[in-house]
Amino acid sequence: MSLVARYLEENGIPTVIVAAARDIVETCGVPRLLFTDFPLGSPCGEPGKVAMQRQIIAMALDLLESAEGPRTTVQTPFEWSKGEDWKAKVFTQDQPWQTEEVKNAWLEKKALYRKLKEEGKA
Repeated sequence: MSLVARYLEENGIPTVIVAAARDIVETCGVPRLLFTDFPLGSPCGEPGKVAMQRQIIAMALDLLESAEGPRTTVQTPFEWSKGEDWKAKVFTQDQPWQTEEVKNAWLEKKALYRKLKEEGKA
């Protein structure tokens, strides 16, 4: 969505991204980001909490109207009702799905990309 937002903005259509992955979305350089510190997949609020969801959408529309500069990020004031235990499952150094071979292949591709970028080819 971040790349789509950038494309739309370049063509005169203002956008706001509502997201739970702040670091990823900000890295993509979106013009406006409304960040919710919720588990991935729930950026617009908790399931069944319509009042919260409406407030988040209202905040997104307000941000669309009030952002004073590029790459504006606003964080919602909401907290996940079930606590922050979900973060321990997401933000961990353990990556059991990633074998050493997969990791090394990724690092090689990353190094190649950086080299190509320095040479102006990427």
